[in-house]
Order: sequence, then C-alpha cells, then structure tokens
Amino acid sequence: MQLSYLYSILVKCPMIALSTMVMATLSVTAALFEKEGALAHKIACLWGRMLLRIGGVTLTVEGAEKLSPGVCYVLTPNHLSYMDTPALLSGLPIPFRFLAKEELFRIPFLGYHLRRAGHISVPLGDARASLKVLTQAAHLMRRQNLSVLVFPEGGRAADGVLQPFKEGAVYIAIKAGAPLVPIGITGTYEVLPMHSLHIRGRRVQIRIGDPIPTSGMHVRDRQALNELLRQRVAALIGHQDPVRQTV
Repeated sequence: MQLSYLYSILVKCPMIALSTMVMATLSVTAALFEKEGALAHKIACLWGRMLLRIGGVTLTVEGAEKLSPGVCYVLTPNHLSYMDTPALLSGLPIPFRFLAKEELFRIPFLGYHLRRAGHISVPLGDARASLKVLTQAAHLMRRQNLSVLVFPEGGRAADGVLQPFKEGAVYIAIKAGAPLVPIGITGTYEVLPMHSLHIRGRRVQIRIGDPIPTSGMHVRDRQALNELLRQRVAALIGHQDPVRQTV
C-alpha cells in the first residue's frame, strides 16, 4: 500500500473532516445573526482555502478580472471532483450561492447550514418542481443582485471527461437576464477522483472565460445558448471531443 495513500487516509481525511465540522459550526452560528449569507460565504471561502492547503493543492486562477463586483452572474464550471467546491470558493473573486441537489439538504446539520447560508435546493426527478426552483432562483438573483453557481453537467464526471450539459444554468441566466460565465477547472480529478479517498497534492487551475450576455434572449433560445456554453467550457479545459447536448 502506498505511503501517500496511508497518509491521505490517516491524516488528510481526518483533518478535512475536522475542519469541515468546525467551519460549518461557525457558518451556522453566523447565519443565525446574518440572513443574507455574506458572512457564511466568507467562512466557506476560508474553509475552501483550508482544504486546499491540507490536500497539498496549488491553485492558480486565470481571468478573474472578467468578473466585475456588483454584477450578478450565472457561474458554470465543469465538475470533476469533490475538490472543485473548495477550489471555486478559494479562487472566484465574487460572492455566490450554489444550486445543489435536494438530497444534500436532507443531511443533518449540513442541510441546515446550506439553507441558512442561502444556497438553493433543486429537486431531482420532478421536472415541474425543478422548473419552479430555477425560476425562483432567477427572481432571487434579480432581487438580491446575487450570483449563483451551477454545475451544468449535473454531477461529477466519473471518468474526468466533460459530460453533456443540462439546460438549468442557461434557463436561469435567460430568466434573470444575467451573463453566463464559462469556467474551466483542471487538475481536481487528479487530486481526488470519484469514489476515492486518496487525496494527492497537485496543481489545480481555474480559467474564467468571457461572460456570455443573455439580455433580450428568450427561453426558446436555451438550446443554442447551452451548446455555445459547453463549447466555451470545453475550450477552457482543452476538451476536443464535444458531445451532443441533452435537454
């Protein structure tokens, strides 16, 4: 058995679990006094930096200047690993909220933290309920001038290859009239692949693409916009084999 694997299991994983419990407790406490979630987001960013340091991850960010303070965006990165979340929290220069699977909100303590911090629960398997949540998310963006982050693949790529994009992200962007921001993440799959506990110190890069305006677009434009978005993300990660989009 590799020493690096033993070190990951015996040292890195327990340290990550402990850091997560401590920072989640601080975040929940902060959310009791501050309903907008701004302080909870700052704590989450600190948590993200802690996890990267524990994991031995070196993070670089390209294109941060393309995101303007005070502008709300729909942020759309590819999804490779559980380490994407701390990397994005550490690397993106603007506050945002996650669209997350409803099942995460059912986990004791974690679900309470997610709700109090202002993240948005999306039900799976119920198209009508999902559409309602996406519409509400767009209204929330406009009302609070708030950016949201959506993984358009809908989940982690088991093989590290870019998957088809679902249309939830472009739907929200069109409804909110907010720019879509393609984001490419590389390196996190090598840090922590799916179904693994072996956390390896690696270099991770976040590349932020040019925002795609959606003002004046209609929901009927979502398929073409979704295809454009995937092409932009694919280019950011050097993916050369685009696949057909799915609804």
